[in-house]
Amino acid sequence: MSETILKVEQVSKRFPGVQALDKVSFELYKGEVHALVGENGAGKSTLMKILSGVYRPDEGAIAYKGKEVHFQNSRESSAAGIGIIYQELNLVPHLTVAQNIYIGREPRTWLGYIDDKKMNADSTKILKMLNLDIDPATRLNKLSISKQQMVEIAKALSKDSEVLIMDEPTSALTESEIDELFKVIHSLRDRGVGIIYISHRLDELKHIVDRITIFRDGHYITTSEYASISMEEIINKMVGRKLENMFPERHNVPTQKKLLEVRHIVHGSILKDISFDLYEGEILGIAGLMGAGRSELARAIFGADPITSGEIIRDGKRLKIRSPSDAIKNGIAYLSENRKEEGLAVKMRLDQNVTMANMAEVSKSFGIISTAQELKATKTYVDELHIRTPSLMQVINNLSGGNQQKVVVAKWLFRDSRILIFDEPTRGIDVGAKYAIYELIERLASRGVGVIVISSELPEIIGMTDRVLVLHEGSLMATLRTKDTTQEEILNYAAGLNAQPAHSNR
Repeated sequence: MSETILKVEQVSKRFPGVQALDKVSFELYKGEVHALVGENGAGKSTLMKILSGVYRPDEGAIAYKGKEVHFQNSRESSAAGIGIIYQELNLVPHLTVAQNIYIGREPRTWLGYIDDKKMNADSTKILKMLNLDIDPATRLNKLSISKQQMVEIAKALSKDSEVLIMDEPTSALTESEIDELFKVIHSLRDRGVGIIYISHRLDELKHIVDRITIFRDGHYITTSEYASISMEEIINKMVGRKLENMFPERHNVPTQKKLLEVRHIVHGSILKDISFDLYEGEILGIAGLMGAGRSELARAIFGADPITSGEIIRDGKRLKIRSPSDAIKNGIAYLSENRKEEGLAVKMRLDQNVTMANMAEVSKSFGIISTAQELKATKTYVDELHIRTPSLMQVINNLSGGNQQKVVVAKWLFRDSRILIFDEPTRGIDVGAKYAIYELIERLASRGVGVIVISSELPEIIGMTDRVLVLHEGSLMATLRTKDTTQEEILNYAAGLNAQPAHSNR
């Protein structure tokens, strides 16, 4: 029989207006990878924060290595041997890689000074274990987001944790980096480390998981050997209903009217002479490998990054977009992949976030913001987008990831945007909430909104879009009709193995 290293019994946690956990139980064995899955708001992250000492449970008990524990803070849980890797990076950008890995635990010389030489050497050993060729003396903000994520993992591994919690560890990683992470996970499991693995990418679980536990709406549903449960069963138990299709049916047909024309866009050495059209009611995908220039193209259109040359034309009129405010005035909105830093004010209320891009609309009387008008506008979008919230004045940070994404959409709809650019719209969102976002995108297109979807998930591109632009190293390799292409063809273009006339006919 496997040895239990961590046991959660009948744990509950309540926040204002929300019962986050209701008498849940969970058990982790030594040397196993245990997936914890559920929709956004199911209580997974709340339980992890209790295990790592960030929150304290309202009731219930936690036993670690056979003894009941009451962690008062994250330092206590870390010292006991429980490490956690959060989805949102918990790093200091202006410090070096080594300083981030050993922050608060820096090795010292006999005189009491920080021993940078030893710290860099120890960091190099951990980075090599992850097959990362990173100089530990490099400042963190010089690294890509994916490399920063790997530093976060290295930081957790440096603590010799006996229990390691991974919350969406692959959300910002490339396929090769994911493969390296899985090798590390297998190695840690073989060394007896118990790993709790949280991910909305259900298809990756088969590569690493031994058992799976499912939560729904703060309740424990079931635990099963992963090999004995089907993907259909997992999804049904997660969402509490049967999902007939992964994507909604496309009833809308784009018109022949061009909403947006992008002509010969160049951005330094990153974007190289890119041209395409976006039609009224169209969902246009942008695919490519990490570093292909997908987000940079979106940011250039939105005015967040300057273009070296090229034209952006809206409804036949050439636009001068020097900043995001210019794009917003012309009905162009950008929903960043990093919604918490670039899309939302997470410490402000729901109603304030919905109206912040069009405050003039709710401050018509002497320029004073009307809370009544804010709430009226917010209720419209909460109802229309099915945003789950206990209150229109709920703080954004207390909403699930899927509902936060809907709030970003509501913000731009209140601005009456005609062109919406979604950058990784379902990153970090569960399968049920994904479907809701897909339905929302389909409804927007049916109203005549032009939608651009940037996604690393090719099934999402295939299932949602009318056409797809495929980028490779800043160049447009192909424009494909989605119904006539395959994931394999898209990947070939994305890898630079094929090429076609970049601006193909519809």
